[in-house]
Amino acid sequence: MKNVLFFLALLVFTNTWAQLSVSPATFDVTDEITITVDANSTETDCNGFNNPTSVYMHSGIGNDANPWGFDVVGNWGQNDGIGQMTSNGDGTWSITITPSEYYDLTATELEQATIMGLVFRNGSGNQELKNDGCSDFFINVGLFQLNLINPEENSITLVNEGQNVTITATTSQTANYTLKANDAVVHTQSATTSYSHNYVVNETSQMELTATSANGSSQTKTFTLMVAPDVETAPKPAWIQQGINYTTDATHAGLALWAPGKDFVHVIGDFNNWTVDDNYLMKRDANNSDLFWIELTNLTPQQMYAFQYRTSDARVVADPYSPIILSSYDDQWIPESVFPNLPDYPTGQDFEASIIQTNQAAYNWTVSDFNKPEKDNLMVYELLLRDFTNEKDWESLIARIGYLKNLNINAVELMPIMEFDGNNSWGYNPSFHYALDKTYGTADKFKEFVDVCHQNGIAVILDIALNHATGRSPLVRLWNNDPDGDGYGSVANDNPYFNTIARHTYGVFEDFNHSTTATRYYVQRVIQHWIQEYKIDGFRWDLTKGFTQNCTSTDEGCTNSYQQDRVDVLKMYADYQWAADPTSYVIFEHLGTANEEQQWANYRINEGKGVIMWANVNHAYNQLTMGYNSENNFNYVAHNYHGFTGKRAMGYGESHDEERLMYKNLQYGASSGSYNVRNLETALERQEAFGAVFFTIPGPKMIWQFGELGYDFGINRCEDGSYNNNCRTSPKPVAFNLGYNTESDRTAVYETWSRLLEIRLANEVFDTNTFNIESGSLLPKIYVWDTNLPSSQLNSVIVVANFNTTTSLVTPNFPTTGMWYNLMNNSSYNVTSTNQTVTLQPGEFRIFGNQPSENLATNNLELNSNFGFRIKNNPVRDGKILIEYNTAKPAEFTLYDLNGKLLRKITATQDSHELEILANQNNGLYILVMRAGNELTSEKLIIK
Repeated sequence: MKNVLFFLALLVFTNTWAQLSVSPATFDVTDEITITVDANSTETDCNGFNNPTSVYMHSGIGNDANPWGFDVVGNWGQNDGIGQMTSNGDGTWSITITPSEYYDLTATELEQATIMGLVFRNGSGNQELKNDGCSDFFINVGLFQLNLINPEENSITLVNEGQNVTITATTSQTANYTLKANDAVVHTQSATTSYSHNYVVNETSQMELTATSANGSSQTKTFTLMVAPDVETAPKPAWIQQGINYTTDATHAGLALWAPGKDFVHVIGDFNNWTVDDNYLMKRDANNSDLFWIELTNLTPQQMYAFQYRTSDARVVADPYSPIILSSYDDQWIPESVFPNLPDYPTGQDFEASIIQTNQAAYNWTVSDFNKPEKDNLMVYELLLRDFTNEKDWESLIARIGYLKNLNINAVELMPIMEFDGNNSWGYNPSFHYALDKTYGTADKFKEFVDVCHQNGIAVILDIALNHATGRSPLVRLWNNDPDGDGYGSVANDNPYFNTIARHTYGVFEDFNHSTTATRYYVQRVIQHWIQEYKIDGFRWDLTKGFTQNCTSTDEGCTNSYQQDRVDVLKMYADYQWAADPTSYVIFEHLGTANEEQQWANYRINEGKGVIMWANVNHAYNQLTMGYNSENNFNYVAHNYHGFTGKRAMGYGESHDEERLMYKNLQYGASSGSYNVRNLETALERQEAFGAVFFTIPGPKMIWQFGELGYDFGINRCEDGSYNNNCRTSPKPVAFNLGYNTESDRTAVYETWSRLLEIRLANEVFDTNTFNIESGSLLPKIYVWDTNLPSSQLNSVIVVANFNTTTSLVTPNFPTTGMWYNLMNNSSYNVTSTNQTVTLQPGEFRIFGNQPSENLATNNLELNSNFGFRIKNNPVRDGKILIEYNTAKPAEFTLYDLNGKLLRKITATQDSHELEILANQNNGLYILVMRAGNELTSEKLIIK
């Protein structure tokens, strides 16, 4: 046996911290106490806690097994006064409570309460203050306290057989002590406040130390003294790989953990009462000595079992390949309505736990083989679910599919949804890349969202942050420096996945080392999982500049220059993605040098692949919309500007990371006479013109959520309405809640962009490689043509726009005279001279084509289409809807607003093709539902 001594503290309770104080330090449940927290301390910066304008205490009370178990007080993210603390004017905040009155406790709970759990937040809940290492604060309750000094409470101490261990403890009052080993009394000591005993360990022992005061108050502390076990070496079964594995036997599961440097690993969980039991000691693989594995038997099919790994050096972690994890930190704040039947976090444990569930019901996919939109014509809608719907869950997003469909986008890019720290985040703080974060709902509900998107021709792309992971990741915690035994600490030198210091200047959290085989295997598994399990259509790779080992954390010049190792590893990762799905979209947020980006954009382009690179044109387009005649050249939006062989530049005027165009329009827009860009209606009109000189340029495009409604809250808006750079990731108002989707000036932007996207996607001319952009002035022009198309088809397009603040005369330079068409409404326009001019009002645009535009064949949302229900005039201009449907049954048409409110009902016969159901309704978006008999036939989003 190795002579190794280690400790693992799961919950170490003390009433002394640098950043938190309790007065009096020792108190009974009926005593008044004052809790003070120091918001200045850098030690407490768990999640961006920085100069908060308000501080709330979330707290609970319970016993040693569950400090939050009896009652919890606080409503996360709500400024409702519950738990609000008072500023002391020096950066500290205080609250005075009497626990017996503050919490709702039964008489039994009053007697049994021994621990309080505490977490602190700012008003919005997007900044957290916790104990060192991002763990909860815990406060002892009761005048009589037992403090176990050595070993630590709930620790496991590894010893050699026959080794002597000194056990020490103190009490706040004179007490009698009793020490038990495996339920047998082995030592007692009377009438003292200080206990010490040398115990010889001959076998693994579950230890209990109980102290009883003169008045009968009693406390017990537990710990384990373990004799190091012998580990069996055996070849791993072929069906088991790293992670959680299932076989055809529903009573059977296999686990495997790659853990170099660990002498042994136990599995603890619901199936063995969370005890260290050699019956659950993992075997060592005969072919890979760093791989530990175990087969679990006698499981109940479909029952959920929580479990963790416990390693020889005291690390307790969930499986890094868990599809779902339970969190001692976050789960209590997830509503039942969002994640029904979420298993309770196991009592007495800490950190994250994994779930085993055999014989799970498979999701019944409606679309099993989705035909993805072509990369060249990818029209992406970037979306943060947290800020997109009021409910902030997959169900509410599914309900908005018609809104997305009728905008005519063909892809949704979701900001990271992999398990992240907390429940309120942009998602770029991932801890488990393999797991779906539960804050938005269940795995089946997310699959339903993907399925519904695919039914409506919309691809689903995930933003994924594989540059880094947080300290909660088991890949960090298995090899970290943890001097205080709380489970968190800096990356250790022997960590096979992470750098101890970031090898680039954009380091956040813990920096992956992508040169190691371990990291590459992990990345490959993560990519395969999301594609195979959830039918994801592609990934947007966050912060790809970090995928190098050649630089330092201070050398920005190196980080931003060409790095061959970065080129090579990212090509490898693209290959991983295409191996899992040959048509998968690979998108990099690199924003780097052209010579490096060309390596990826042109990679395997002859096979129809090639990496799509983000192209940020926010500044140039915003200069146009604000009306400034400088720095407004937007040629960067096109692939040929970058030297890409194919159309692999994804241009965008807005993203989650860029300031909103409308915000700057209203704050800084130019003016001339009565024309002022800072006027809301005027600024919105210019957003329509932005769409005209954006969507019509060949190549993929991306828009940020609610840009189509002229969203005008700045990126740094705080929840209280103020602006601060620290509020960049704070929740923002949901446009639907504000009625933006019913305001005619805003829905005009939606309608215009929808028409522009329809023109773009319905006409083959935009697939061309022959186009020209004339930008760099307030009168930009775009020419798109394809001489391979017949003249009877739309093969030439001219876009002109006026971003001046005055009326301007524009020469489109028509290549031919004769009849041209305004593609926005397909009205004819007679060109008598190739030098013919067009007068454009400020903010106005024209799109001319040699032929009328085709219409998209999939213009209407059809979630159910048993009887073929089609709207012929959508958008609706005068309140009269022209419809077609092919059932002889009387049909009932019901009109709802987007909040689900019933507005009107009309019953029609087969001869009725014109309904005035929108008469007297305001301009905006509505849902029209058709029923034939008692059966729901179809529902469509309509625009008036």
